[in-house]
Amino acid sequence: MFDTMTSTKIIGAFCGALLVFMLGKWAAEELYATGGGHGGEDHAAGYVIAVDEGDDAGAEAEDEPSFEELLASADPDQGARVFAKCRACHKVDEGAHGTGPSLHAVVGRAVGAADGFDRYSGSLNQIGDAWSPENLNTFLESPRSATPGTSMSFAGLPKAEDRANLIAYLETLGD
Repeated sequence: MFDTMTSTKIIGAFCGALLVFMLGKWAAEELYATGGGHGGEDHAAGYVIAVDEGDDAGAEAEDEPSFEELLASADPDQGARVFAKCRACHKVDEGAHGTGPSLHAVVGRAVGAADGFDRYSGSLNQIGDAWSPENLNTFLESPRSATPGTSMSFAGLPKAEDRANLIAYLETLGD
């Protein structure tokens, strides 16, 4: 049943498949080459896009309000809506902890010092000594960047207005 002819066919099929894959690889490299092109020649870019980094960059930065201005005009009611994203892990009642610590009176509280909560992760000491509005803003923008190693899976709030509204809401939760 398993004779020389069968083994020759199997080896031939394997060699033929290998040849097809090698030819396919060669063809793909030729079609999608990103390097110097044929013969090792370097080619210049097809066109250059000029970027003016002068007055426009400064004008855009001046148009954006500072965080202090955003916080001064923040709406706690809008912040309560933004807090819906936090509600899965954090509670607002005093001493009631979820997966994360209670956020009751968090503004002004020492970092990593919620009574009865000891499951902090990451390097919270990089934030500062207390949860000031500025420190909360930095943390809420990107928790993983602000505190490397955190187990908090929240991606952050990219909009400065949302962060300001949320911090205004958290300020209403204090005593």
